[in-house]
Amino acid sequence: MHPFSYTRVTDTRQALAAGRDGGRYIAGGTTLVDLMRETVERPEALVDISALPLDEIMVTRRGGLRIGALVRMSEAAAHRGVRALYPMVSQALELSASAQLRNMATIGGNIMQRTRCAYFRDLTAACNKREPGSGCAALHGVNRTHAILGTSDDCVATHPSDVAVAFAALEASVHLLGPDGERTVPFADFHLRPGSTPNREQALRKGELITAVELPPLPRPLKSGYLKVRDRQSYEFALTSAAVALHIRGGVIRVAKVAAGGVGTVPWKLPAVERQLIGQRPSNGLWARAAERAAEGARPLPHNRFKVELLKRTVERQLRVVGGGK
Repeated sequence: MHPFSYTRVTDTRQALAAGRDGGRYIAGGTTLVDLMRETVERPEALVDISALPLDEIMVTRRGGLRIGALVRMSEAAAHRGVRALYPMVSQALELSASAQLRNMATIGGNIMQRTRCAYFRDLTAACNKREPGSGCAALHGVNRTHAILGTSDDCVATHPSDVAVAFAALEASVHLLGPDGERTVPFADFHLRPGSTPNREQALRKGELITAVELPPLPRPLKSGYLKVRDRQSYEFALTSAAVALHIRGGVIRVAKVAAGGVGTVPWKLPAVERQLIGQRPSNGLWARAAERAAEGARPLPHNRFKVELLKRTVERQLRVVGGGK
């Protein structure tokens, strides 16, 4: 591990000053510390923000939910308001990691976590995300677990977060605080597709700090759920996943929110699936037709072509479960 300085701050003013000078924010440390051990990340300064007052969950005035950036994953998953209003969020969190990690990792850190691509973590392999311009070893290597949506010729790494898929489906927003003040970024714009700059992963400005993730109010009753398909039932990252929320009134789907994980370079919203559902009456045929739209635009690699069909089946299965089918 390379030498670095460590500062623990107790208010946002101190945090922003340290971040403006190039310090890297750290709270639970479940991702960054691992990357530092492997020398993939070599920050010169760490800024411990775990003492900041950003650990509350509150219902907003409009009936949505605001989750502080420093809320632990386990706390968010168990929170009564989260479980009642957005069960897909609790399910995604509980399927995300081991209990020990969920007790340490924070919501802000979770959506900031970097890819689990083996080539990114292997310093001997070419990786444009780690070293811009070096190439992408995954394109012609073992790419079974890599992305089929949102890829480029420079990067095919998947985004690893489960709860970020639920946030994407629900059209959350990310609250930020920086040297220039506060701003809010739609969740769909927070994560950046790789394009020709895969090393730039989030729409953050220098020194900005995530303060909260806000979930908007949605019509009630709202049924939602998260389904994760993986190689083993114990702690593992998704081959594919589906987050689905439906508001059905008068026997007709009025609101549909759908996103997929494990298949995209960012948490992947599925608007074509949503359009297929809205205004329709739930049926097994509808679920199948809508799921066919899930893989539109996919660019599978030699080893992960199976993900196209797996994604469709995963979305269809979760639509049936949430929509009341069998």
